[in-house]
This record gives sequence, C-alpha cells and structure tokens, in this order.
Amino acid sequence: MNKFIIYLKNIVITLAIGGIIGFLISNFIDYNELNMPPLAPPGYIFGIVWTVLYILMGISYSILETNKDIDDKIKKIYYTQLIVNVIWPIIFFVLKLRFISIIWIIILLVLIIKMIKLFYSKNKISAYLQIPYLIWTIFATYLNIGVYILN
Repeated sequence: MNKFIIYLKNIVITLAIGGIIGFLISNFIDYNELNMPPLAPPGYIFGIVWTVLYILMGISYSILETNKDIDDKIKKIYYTQLIVNVIWPIIFFVLKLRFISIIWIIILLVLIIKMIKLFYSKNKISAYLQIPYLIWTIFATYLNIGVYILN
C-alpha cells in the first residue's frame, strides 16, 4: 500500500471514530450548564482540538506503519487507548458518572504514556506527535476533576 493511502486510512479512521462518538453523544453534552474550574475553555474549542489530535494520532501511527514498525504490541496499545478515549465522553456526558470518568481518564493517561514510550522505541517523531494528546488529556483530567468537585 502506498504511503499516501496509509496516512489517509489512519487519519480517516481516527477522525471517523472521534466524529461518530461526538455525533452520538451530542444531545447529552451539558458542558455549558456545568460549573467549570478556572481555565476551562469555551465548548467549541473541544471539537477543534480533538480534530487536530486525531489527525496527529493518525499521522503518528502511519509513520510506524510506513516504516514497517507496527507489531502486535503497538496495535494493541494504539487501539486500546483509542477505545478508552472514545468511551470517556459516554461515561462523562451520557452516563454523568463524573467520578468514574476521573478514574477512566487516568487509565487513558497511563495508556497514552505507555503508547508514547512504545512508539519512541520505534520512531521518535511518531512518539513526539503524541505529546499534544498527552498534554490535552492532562488538561482534560484537570477539567474532569474540577467538574466533579464543583458540581
């Protein structure tokens, strides 16, 4: 498969997963009704940030795939963290289980860190492309904890 197709496939997969979950939970999002901690961005920022992050995830995975650095461990961590990622908004927005969502997002953080370490062992650029995702998820953890405390 040529490089362009690999990149396109992986970017489309991550964007599609994010887009589908966003669509499915859209009627349940109560972000604007919640008491928010300091530094909480306006709601529209999340769609923009997640679009960029999903693109970076797809590019990062594509680098490994085009270099033939994908193995079962990498596939498992990548897709596991992606599944954990898309379940979080269901727990937080649909089920409104704010404390459980804190535990869930901490699990996601651990998976992201493991993924970055594993990616780093294969390709540094691929790992570095995941750093914004890690930083945003740390920030999202702060927001999640703040919402739990304030609501």
